[in-house]
Amino acid sequence: MSMRRACYPMSNTTKPKTSPEEETEEELPEEEAAAVEPEETAETPGTEPEEEAPEEEAEPDPKDQELQETKERYLRLMAEYDNFRKRSAKEKEGIYADATVAAYTDLLPVLDNFDRAFADPDVSPEDFKKGVEMTRNQLLSVFEKAGVETFGEPGEAFDPNIHNAVMHVEDDQFGDNEIAEVFQKGYKLGGRILRHAMVKVAN
Repeated sequence: MSMRRACYPMSNTTKPKTSPEEETEEELPEEEAAAVEPEETAETPGTEPEEEAPEEEAEPDPKDQELQETKERYLRLMAEYDNFRKRSAKEKEGIYADATVAAYTDLLPVLDNFDRAFADPDVSPEDFKKGVEMTRNQLLSVFEKAGVETFGEPGEAFDPNIHNAVMHVEDDQFGDNEIAEVFQKGYKLGGRILRHAMVKVAN
C-alpha cells in the first residue's frame, strides 16, 4: 500500500520571504513624503529677480559742514600766525643788527680824530686841547643822534631815581636837596637809565 504525501494548502497569512533591500524600503505616508521633497527655489524658471531701488545719498549734516569750515579757518589762522611770528622775529633781529651797525659807524669818525691827534708829534698843547674838545663835541652829537641824553648838573633837584648821592654837605648857598657838585654825569636813552649821575647833595 503506497503512502501519499499529504499536501496542505498554503495559509493566506503566511507572507513570502522578501530580500533585505525590500524590507528597508517602506512606503512613507504622503505627508512625510511631501516633507522630504526638495524645496522649490524662490525664483521660478523664466523669471528675473526684482532689482533693488538704489539708496538715496544722505544729505550732509549742516553741523558737520560748519565744523569742517571752522577747522579749516583755524588751521589757516594758525599758519598765518606762525608765519607772522617768524617774520617778526626776523625783522626784530634785522632792526637790532642795523641799529648796532649804524651806531658803530657813527663812532668811527670820532676814533679817526683821536688817531690823527696822537699821530702828530709836533702838536702844541693848545692845539691838542682844542682837538680834544672838537672830538668830544663830535661824540656828543653822535649820542644825540642816537637819542642818548645827559643829565646831572649843579643846581638841579636831587632825584634818587636818577641820581646817586655819594656826598652830603651843609651849605646856605644851595637849597634843600639841591645838587651842589657833579662828579660823574648820567646818561639815559628814552625812559631807560644808562648810568646814574654821581653827585654831592646839599642840605
